[in-house]
Amino acid sequence: MKNVSSERFDKIASQYSTSEVHKMSQTIKLAHEKIENWDIENICDIACGAGHFGLSFSHISTNITAVDPSKNMLDISKSSAEKKGITNYKTVHGFAEELPIPDETFDLVISRLAPHHFNDIQKAISEMYRITNPGGHVIIIDLAGYDNHGIDKFNHKLELLHDPTHIKSYSAEDWKRIFDQSDYKNVEIIKNQSESQTGVPVKRWCEIASSGIEAEHAIRGALNDAPLNYLEEMSIKKIENEFYFPIKTNLILAEKVKNHAHN
Repeated sequence: MKNVSSERFDKIASQYSTSEVHKMSQTIKLAHEKIENWDIENICDIACGAGHFGLSFSHISTNITAVDPSKNMLDISKSSAEKKGITNYKTVHGFAEELPIPDETFDLVISRLAPHHFNDIQKAISEMYRITNPGGHVIIIDLAGYDNHGIDKFNHKLELLHDPTHIKSYSAEDWKRIFDQSDYKNVEIIKNQSESQTGVPVKRWCEIASSGIEAEHAIRGALNDAPLNYLEEMSIKKIENEFYFPIKTNLILAEKVKNHAHN
């Protein structure tokens, strides 16, 4: 599955560089507010895609390392960094579950709109922890799953139509469990975030991911047939004949606490 995902993103990398969903969001701004008092010298952007999330922190540090399984995504992220005048932007080809990075290297490890592609989420979080410096932090923004089983199943069906390499959208409860099983501490989970204030039309949502016309029709059909309470819970609006997705997300922040040695 790893290679299927990276092959897919190699083909459609350029679409993500121009995607308004991926470029900036209120959730990114909230993440920036949260880290105002953190001491950050270097940053690692895991499954960086077109590099938007990592580059959004360039006002804090330009020592950014981007990791992705898609070489085309890495090229695009590097090019975006150069356009911003960032010369010490490094790219590393690799998977979240097997980061080719030494232990305790970064003050801030981040990942946005990517963990729903990870084959082994627990292993990926463990790897992020490994490369985080003591006293450093992790920030994740990712697509939200739902506690209601019916809605979660329906959401998963839509996501698979949209992107066949989708593995799972995690609910806030899922994230709590994942981080409880990790060594990170001081975990904060902020749910009910949205990557688009206006909502992304189905047509555009499918364009970004090259879902194809059949998938687009199937998504619209599923939404037309969906119970109203599903659409309300998912904050999906219908305006005239089009449905709009808010791209609901969770924001997770956690710390790798320094060990205080006792003499």
